[in-house]
Amino acid sequence: MAGPRHPAFELAKSFLGAPRFSAALTQVIIGSQLATLLLHELMGWAGALAILGGLVVLASLSLLAQREEIEWHGLLPISLLVFVGWATISVLWSQYNWATAGSAIYLLSVTMLGIYVALIRDTIQIARAFGNVLRGALLLSLVLEIFSGVLIDSPIHFLAIAGNLDVLGPIQGIFGTRNQLGIVTLVAIVTFGTELRTRSVPRNLAIGSLVLGGLTLLFARSPIAFGTLVVVMLATLALYGLRRVSPERKRIWQFVLLGSTITVGAIAWAVRTPIINALSASNELNQRLAIWRPIRLLIPTHELEGWGWAGQWWEGIPPFTYIRDGLQPSGLNAYLDVWFQVGLIGLFAFVFMVGLAFIRSWLLASRQRSFVYAWPALVLVVLLVTGLAESSLLVEFGWLTFVVCSVKASRELSWRKAFAATRTWVPSP
Repeated sequence: MAGPRHPAFELAKSFLGAPRFSAALTQVIIGSQLATLLLHELMGWAGALAILGGLVVLASLSLLAQREEIEWHGLLPISLLVFVGWATISVLWSQYNWATAGSAIYLLSVTMLGIYVALIRDTIQIARAFGNVLRGALLLSLVLEIFSGVLIDSPIHFLAIAGNLDVLGPIQGIFGTRNQLGIVTLVAIVTFGTELRTRSVPRNLAIGSLVLGGLTLLFARSPIAFGTLVVVMLATLALYGLRRVSPERKRIWQFVLLGSTITVGAIAWAVRTPIINALSASNELNQRLAIWRPIRLLIPTHELEGWGWAGQWWEGIPPFTYIRDGLQPSGLNAYLDVWFQVGLIGLFAFVFMVGLAFIRSWLLASRQRSFVYAWPALVLVVLLVTGLAESSLLVEFGWLTFVVCSVKASRELSWRKAFAATRTWVPSP
């Protein structure tokens, strides 16, 4: 029988397991991944990685302190484990073993942080935490843009801020490019809208945050973000309608919606040229085609298993140096990037993982009465659609957010939990 524990141990457990500590750590985790570029430029990779390592240690200890309060059965989606596992073992055949080893450790670390946030906090608490951090990030971005574009009228080179606010954009904020700023802003708008709808923050704060998000999106002038915004609005309308359909008719309307989505997608593909011109995205497309073509030429060399996981591209390492002189940090398409790095097997695992996460989130959003369940579904819409033109889904804030949404959806609609529940019922003889 275990003896009495030392008072210091009990004090540490009480501190690390306290709700206030978990809430604070959650916001620091989200903020650190959201501001990775800023941290890297201010502290270098050594400082940014030290912060990541420290957060992993704190999250692990906090999780350990609260282990008795967590339902461990069906803890993680198997699809997530399969993809992360495949990316990790790609170090065995990688063409750049040491880079893959480092990238795999980074992927596992961010995944662990996402799992911590999803397990320890409720969905409404997670949305609030994202809202607080995103408000700060957008405000900081606009302040720096005002300082650069209006007050000193000069770029801030180390943050890649061009100082274009005086001509109404495009602006980049603390995220390096207008497209990254646009993606973050879309997640922010979904989050602020959820706060307003659930009344989780004062009404004036929620409305002011939405105005902040709208102005930032407008000044970012990101064609990718504008196009995704249309999809998000359509998804929101679809959810609004589904939530008001009677349960016995909901399944029929889900299939109707699926068919309509496929039809609209096919039409959009058929008339893609006018759409691209309307969004003024021809230059964006040409830049991406210049990267996608050499990637498609390199994929057949290791088509099944891939070249090896890298996440964000490493400078000075073949084959990344062969693609547009190695100037790009990614393949600017999450799905093509996954195919390139971990092959067809990894791509199938990735598509299955994101598809399953979205289906679970969508079903929850359409079934549950609280609007907060729409937050993961709409955020996933942003991440998966922008993944067609950016690879930010695979790293840092994008990957953390995906893991949080995936784990929350899996815990609510886990087939393993349902199977375990049926096994606990024993028929009478």
